[in-house]
Amino acid sequence: MKLKHLFYIFPAFLASNVLLSACKEFIEPSIAKRQVTLEAPANQYQSTKYTINFWWDGVEDALAYRLQVVTPGFDSIGGLILDTLVKDIKFTSTLEPGNYQWRVRAENGSSQTDYSPARSFIIEQSSLTNQTVTLSSPSNNTSTSVNAALFKWNSLYGATKYQVEIDTNNFANEDALVYNQVVPGLQVNFTFPKDQVYGWRVRAENETEQSKWSAINYVTYQLPLPAQVSLVSPAAGSSVSLPVQLSWNSVTGVPGYKLYVFKSDSTTLYSNSFPVTVNSTGYSFNLGVTGEKIYWKVSALNASGKEGKASALRNFVLF
Repeated sequence: MKLKHLFYIFPAFLASNVLLSACKEFIEPSIAKRQVTLEAPANQYQSTKYTINFWWDGVEDALAYRLQVVTPGFDSIGGLILDTLVKDIKFTSTLEPGNYQWRVRAENGSSQTDYSPARSFIIEQSSLTNQTVTLSSPSNNTSTSVNAALFKWNSLYGATKYQVEIDTNNFANEDALVYNQVVPGLQVNFTFPKDQVYGWRVRAENETEQSKWSAINYVTYQLPLPAQVSLVSPAAGSSVSLPVQLSWNSVTGVPGYKLYVFKSDSTTLYSNSFPVTVNSTGYSFNLGVTGEKIYWKVSALNASGKEGKASALRNFVLF
C-alpha cells in the first residue's frame, strides 16, 4: 500500500474509534447476553465459619450486581436471606447454620444479565470461639465532623451479648480504653470527646464462650474549621493613638479568637504576650511608640482549639 493511502486510512480509523467511544458514553451498552461467573464459595462448600465471603467476576458495562441467598434452595425456597444490590464484586455476610444457595446477576441502567447458575453451600453449627463478628457502620477509615455516632455490627449465631471497645491507642492498654461495655443489642451510641482517630471492635459472647475480636475499624472525628475572620477597625494603614481598639466581626458558633500582633517587619511577634486568645470580638492594644507601624490579624477557634483561616493582615501607625 502506498504511503499517501495510509494518510487517508489512518485518520478515518481514528475518527471511527473516537465516534464509537463517544457513542458508548451516551448510549449504555446492553449486558443482557453476558453472564456472571461465580468464584466463591464453591458449589457444595461446607464451612464451620458463620461469616461467608461471596465473590464473583465482574461484567463489562455493569454498574451493580444483584446478590440473592436463599435457604435451602431456589427450587424450594424456605426463606429469602439476602436480596441486595452490590456495587463491588465482593460481599460479606454472617449467616446462621443451615443449607443455602446463592446466585448473582449484573445490572446497569437499562439492562441486566440472567442470574448465574446457583451454587449450594452448608454452614455447620460450631463453637462461638471459631467465629468473628463483622462490623457494619461506620465503615473503616470514615471521617466525620458530627460528634455523635452510632456504631453497628452484625449478629452472630449463638451470641447473647456483645463486648464493644473503642480506643485511641490501638487497644494497647485494656485498663485505659475510651469505651468498654457489654451490651445485649447490635448497636451503641457514642459521643466523641475530642478531635482524634478512634478505633472500635466488637466481640460476641454467651454464658460460656467468647468469639474472636472483629477487625478494627477506624473513625476520624474532626470538627470543621471556622470561617475566616474579617477585621473591622482600625482601617488598614490608618493613624491612631493609644490605646488602639482592635475589633473584628464575629464568627458564628466559635468559642474564641486568636489575635496576632507583629512589629513593623510584619513577621516578628510584638511581644511574648502574642498570640493571645480572647473570647470577644475586640482587644485594647496599649503598646508601642509614636511613628511605629504595627501589623495584626485574627483567626477564629473551634471547640477543639483549632484555628480557621486567619484574616487579612492589616497595619496601623501610632501618632
